[in-house]
Amino acid sequence: ARGPYGCWLTFVQILGKIEILKRLQREAFSDLMKLRDRQDKVEKILTFYKTAKGSPFEEDGTVVRAEIGLTGNVLFVDNLDQEKVDTIKRAGLRTGYDARITFETKVRQTDVLEAEFICGQQNQIDSGNVLEGALSLAKVSYAANMTDWLSIITIPMGARCKDLATSEGSSLKEKGLTDYSSFGPPLVHQNHGSAIGLTVKTSNIVASLAQFVVDLPGSVGQCFSTFGQIVYQLPRASKLSLFGLHEVPKIGLSVIPGSLTIPSGILRHHQRPETFSETSSRPLETVSGGSLAVMLESEIDESTRVRGWVQKRNGDPSYLQWSVGMSDFPEDEIGWGLNLGGSTQGSKNWDHFQIEAFLKFNLGKRLSVQPGFIYLMDGNNQMPVLTVRSTWSI
Repeated sequence: ARGPYGCWLTFVQILGKIEILKRLQREAFSDLMKLRDRQDKVEKILTFYKTAKGSPFEEDGTVVRAEIGLTGNVLFVDNLDQEKVDTIKRAGLRTGYDARITFETKVRQTDVLEAEFICGQQNQIDSGNVLEGALSLAKVSYAANMTDWLSIITIPMGARCKDLATSEGSSLKEKGLTDYSSFGPPLVHQNHGSAIGLTVKTSNIVASLAQFVVDLPGSVGQCFSTFGQIVYQLPRASKLSLFGLHEVPKIGLSVIPGSLTIPSGILRHHQRPETFSETSSRPLETVSGGSLAVMLESEIDESTRVRGWVQKRNGDPSYLQWSVGMSDFPEDEIGWGLNLGGSTQGSKNWDHFQIEAFLKFNLGKRLSVQPGFIYLMDGNNQMPVLTVRSTWSI
């Protein structure tokens, strides 16, 4: 039997164990509350992800796209002189290699900052050796989508009308072998230096307006161009596009204010210099004084498209450039294209005419080969051409 001292000792031990259990309970409760606070924070973050349009932890990154092309041609001519070389340029026949790399970054979820680098014959059009072309910055643009129906674009360098031309129907996978079959009217692809423009969209109409500033060759001044476009969505997957370009040269500027800076007095009339006709960077005819163009596009099915366009110069209404073509580019089958194009000086004078036919073989999703035949008629010159173009895109 235990005495009073033994009972007291046992009671003290029990109380000690009870205090230990209470302390452990308090510590466990404290740890549990901390875990609950952390759980609440995680739940708030998850709720924010589900309900908010964006997240402060989300980064869109930069999308990189690239296209590398290599073109070889066989010209059936007895001798190659300067006239035949000019004929090839007017036909828009690409030669050698060309590469284009585009970096696209989203800003504020809706805006797009884009930088484009090119090399090869695209930026060495007057060079005798296209292999001399080095990779260079060709364009920088910032497009701000203000609302669902209004967007504004600013281009400090490398601006072209196609940057606002929403009806430019040729993607990288739908290009032909010449500029006539690959692009729309020539005025859409001229280089106009710097630009600022806006685009307004409705359910079936898209309207664009832009102001361009480009330095004239020889540092003789600047040219201010106004571009406008209206695209009307027709029934049965068809589109009708109207383009207009008005150019006003400013001659004798002793000081160039810089990109996107327009001095006063540009609306006064000035006579256009003869050297301005050399400013076009495209192999098609140079726009002089302004041009108007109309283009009709129609999708017959998912892969078959028909397109035709006509362009006239304001200073010479009898001079017309035109093109009509049909193409079929299925993803898993052999594609083909047929295009007619040229320019006329009056109803009875054919200045330039060409026929283009080609096939397209897709070697996977990124590589394609296009063999084709082109027949050129330019004045008294006639030239059959066999050509092969390979394109690799990433």
